[in-house]
Amino acid sequence: MKLSCLTAALAPTPPLSADPEITELVYDSRRVTPGALFFALKGVAADGHRFISQAAAAGAAAVVLEDPAFAPAGIPWCAVPDARRALARLSSAFYGHPTADIPVVGITGTNGKTTTTYLVEAMLAAAGIPAAVIGTVSYRLGDFELPAPNTTPESADLQRILRELVGRGARGVVMEVSSHALEQRRADGCRFDVGVFTNLTPEHLDYHHDMESYRASKQRLFSELLVPDSAKPLRRAVINRDDPAGAALAVAAACPVITYGLQGAPPVTARDTDCSVAGIRGVLVTPAGEAPFRSEMLGRFNLYNILAAAGAGTALGLPLDAIRSGIERHRKVPGRMERVPNERGVTLLVDYAHTGDALENVLKTICDLDGRRVITVFGCGGDRDRTKRPVMGAVAGRYSTLAVITSDNPRTENPAAIIAEVRAGILPLGLREYFPEELSGDFTGTGFTTVENRRDAIRLAVRFSRPGDIVLLAGKGHEDYQIIGATKHHFDDREEAAAAFREEGI
Repeated sequence: MKLSCLTAALAPTPPLSADPEITELVYDSRRVTPGALFFALKGVAADGHRFISQAAAAGAAAVVLEDPAFAPAGIPWCAVPDARRALARLSSAFYGHPTADIPVVGITGTNGKTTTTYLVEAMLAAAGIPAAVIGTVSYRLGDFELPAPNTTPESADLQRILRELVGRGARGVVMEVSSHALEQRRADGCRFDVGVFTNLTPEHLDYHHDMESYRASKQRLFSELLVPDSAKPLRRAVINRDDPAGAALAVAAACPVITYGLQGAPPVTARDTDCSVAGIRGVLVTPAGEAPFRSEMLGRFNLYNILAAAGAGTALGLPLDAIRSGIERHRKVPGRMERVPNERGVTLLVDYAHTGDALENVLKTICDLDGRRVITVFGCGGDRDRTKRPVMGAVAGRYSTLAVITSDNPRTENPAAIIAEVRAGILPLGLREYFPEELSGDFTGTGFTTVENRRDAIRLAVRFSRPGDIVLLAGKGHEDYQIIGATKHHFDDREEAAAAFREEGI
């Protein structure tokens, strides 16, 4: 594609000194091949302008940059106000605008995004629309799956993946849209029909610095990426009115808003609900009518995810029966309240909960299940938001019979230092701290312990458990790795738990 055809997607169109043929779009100088268009992006750790010479030496046909002071000699370049925005727009054009003619649902919020994408996917399938899913677990269509290094890929990768999935038969897209992606304009090339807001609780404050900035990043989906136009004039925002941030997002939305919740009388709600160990049941209420439903998912927080998905289905104009059928067909999301089978009679659950709010939601649900003992194994990631560490410690201590503090993905931080910050949240509760060797299945008190090695912590929890107990392995969910230092090691909580039961002869 000619460079001029690509830059026509920008307004105003930047002037060009030449019009080379472009063979690919690249934002990493190490991946440049002859004919590539290189984008000099300003990142958190590095500035792409400093790698323009390497890109030119590798054969880049042209460069898109923000600062003309770094303009290369010998190859064409164009200056733009925002290189990330340009990358998103040009990537969409380069890959033939894969989301232009199909329904696209973007879901943002702190918690619940992944589960909601699976529910919307099931509703679309019930309506006869095969949908691709882009999110934390994977990028996929049916049985075809690509690994997901990021919840929302960089825009060039995102548009390439979308083009492949549409080429494989996707007739709709459901995607998680992270705050990082919105802040960095990764999703700006997507043509959304519906945007969904789940909730807002503290997370990623190492990046966003404060809750207002975090909320503002989420708001972009509704105020900037859902502006109705001639191609998609019926765009809709679906917003959780029970969340304190929902009202501001609804006011800022550039399109009509459908609210959902359990308080008051929003257009999408549920009545006569019951959340038990058997799942969730109730009557779904929508502008299209009412329908009884059942779900195998557990907990009030998943009821909100059901309503979020039902709101998206309503916004898309799906038949009520397809919405209900999607709720009931959905079985599980990898690493979200996922059970690990065993013959001891222990309910062992693996969940991705890695924020204070998510962990509290899961533990509240668990504590409502027949008053059983609750053993929670959890940790916090290194090189990430430190403010949530004592919060998660306090939550685990408050709701668990035994809280086991361990490592998550320590990355380049000292695991013991991370654990100390988590432990600081438990200490004010006045719980007794136990040495691991003091614990056995006959334990009758409450308290916490520390086991730095996650494998050993999981084995302790299994060894300590007895029939009727609930063991929660929190924080890693579907992840099949652990990052220690700069190395990614294979590690899967589900595999480790199953191995621990086998070692116990169960």
